[in-house]
Amino acid sequence: MPRLIPLILAVALFMENMDATVIATSLPAIAADIGTTPVALKLAFTAYFVALAIFIPISAWLADKFGAKSVFRAAVAVFIVGSIACAFSGSLQEFVFARFLKGMGGAMMTPLARLILLRTTPKNDLVNAMAWLTIPALIGPTLGPPIGGFLTTFLSWHWIFIVNVPIGLVGLVLITKYLPEVEPAPRRPMDFPGFFLSAIAFSGITFGFSLLSMPILPLWVAIASTVAGIIAAAIYVPYALRIEHPLLDPRLLLEPTYRAAVVGTSILLIGAGATPFLLPLMLQVGFGYSPFESGMITFVGALGSLVMKFVAKRLFARIGFRTALAAAAVLSAISLAGKGLFVAQTPIIIMMLVIFFSGLVRSVFFTGQNALAFADIDDAQAGPATAIHSVMRPIATAFAVALAGAVLELSSHWRGEPLGTVDFQIAFFVIAAISSLAALPFLRMTKEAGSEVSGHLSAEQRKAAIEKTEEQGYEGRSPRF
Repeated sequence: MPRLIPLILAVALFMENMDATVIATSLPAIAADIGTTPVALKLAFTAYFVALAIFIPISAWLADKFGAKSVFRAAVAVFIVGSIACAFSGSLQEFVFARFLKGMGGAMMTPLARLILLRTTPKNDLVNAMAWLTIPALIGPTLGPPIGGFLTTFLSWHWIFIVNVPIGLVGLVLITKYLPEVEPAPRRPMDFPGFFLSAIAFSGITFGFSLLSMPILPLWVAIASTVAGIIAAAIYVPYALRIEHPLLDPRLLLEPTYRAAVVGTSILLIGAGATPFLLPLMLQVGFGYSPFESGMITFVGALGSLVMKFVAKRLFARIGFRTALAAAAVLSAISLAGKGLFVAQTPIIIMMLVIFFSGLVRSVFFTGQNALAFADIDDAQAGPATAIHSVMRPIATAFAVALAGAVLELSSHWRGEPLGTVDFQIAFFVIAAISSLAALPFLRMTKEAGSEVSGHLSAEQRKAAIEKTEEQGYEGRSPRF
C-alpha cells in the first residue's frame, strides 16, 4: 500500500512521543530557571497525562462531527502552541498549564491517527501500515533523552520545546496537502454524562497513580484521587451498558481479539512504561553516567525497532498473531529481567545488545497488537474502539511509573540505605514478572485469530486453499480428445 498516509501521521506521533521523554533529562535545568524543584516540576508530567485521559474519549465523536482530517490538523496546531507556551513559561503554574494544553492536542493525535489509518487502509494491508505508524511510538522515547540532554547541555532547555515547532509546521503542510478526507461514520449523539464520568474516572486514576510515585502532595490526596476515579468508573460501566451510544462502549471488550489486545497491551505497558523512567535513572544514579551518555546507550533500542519493521508483516503471516504476540510478550519480559542484571561493571556493548533485543521484541508486540485490536472491529465501531485502546496507555503508563517508584522506595527503605543499583535491579525484576503475564490473553485466542489482517492460514485452511486452487485449475482446463 502507499506509505504516504502512515508516514504523514507518523510525523505528528513522532513529535508527541519524543516530547513525552525529552523533558526528563532537562528537569533540573528547567526547575532552576523557573524557581522550583525537579520533584515539584514532575506535576507537569501528571498534567499531560490527565489531559490525555480526559480528552481521548471524545476524539472519535469530534472526528465524526467535524471531520477526522480537520480535527487531526487542529490537534497538531494545539500541540505546537502548547510547545511554544512551555518554552516561554516563567513559573511552575505556567509550565503545568502549558503541559496540560499540549496534552489536549496530544489526546487527539494518537487515536485519530489510528482512526484515519483504519478508514483509509484495506484490512490485508493493516499490519504494514501499523508498522510504519508505530515507528514513532518506539523511536520517540528512545531519541528523547539524548536529544534533551544535548539541547539542554549545549544550548538551553527552551530548545527541547522549540524544536517541535518546525516539525509540527511540516506536519501541518503535509496533512493539508496529502492527507485525504476521511469518510465519517454515522454520527452518534454526544454522551455528556458519559464524558463527565469518564473524565473523572480516567483523570482521577491517572492523577492518583502519578502522585503515588511523586511525594509532592500528601498521600491522602493520591488515595482520594484514585478512589474517586475508581468510583466514577464503577458508575460508568453499568450506565454505558444501559444506553445505545455510550462514549466508550464496554461491550466492545466482548470481541475476543479486541479484548486480548487491550488487556495484553495494558499489562505489557507495566514494563514498557516503567523502562524510560527506570533505565536512565539506573544508568545515571546507579552507574554514574551523564544524561547524554545514558541517552546514547539507550538509543540502540530504536535501531532494533526499525529492523523489525521490515519483517513484521511476514512474521505475522508465517506464525499468526497468537504465537507472535505471546512470544513477544515473554521475550520482552526476559529482556526487562536482563536489564535488571546490569551492574556498573557491565560492558556497554552488552547493555546495548540487551537494549537492542528489547527494541526488536517490543516492535513485534506493538505492531501486532495495533493491527490485531481492529481486525474484527467494523467501521461503525472504529472510533469508540480507538478511544478505548488509546486511553489505556496513559493510565497504564502512570501506573507503571508509580509501581516502579514505589518498588525503588520500598527496597531502599527496607535496606536502610540510599537509592542504589540493587534497588533498580529489584524494580526491573518486579515489572518483568508482571509484564510476562501479557502473554496470557493472547494464548487464549484461536490460532486463526486476526487471520484476515495477518494473512496467516492454519494447516486446514492452507489445505482447503490448495484443494480449491486445484479444483479451479481442473475446471479451467480444455477437454482433451
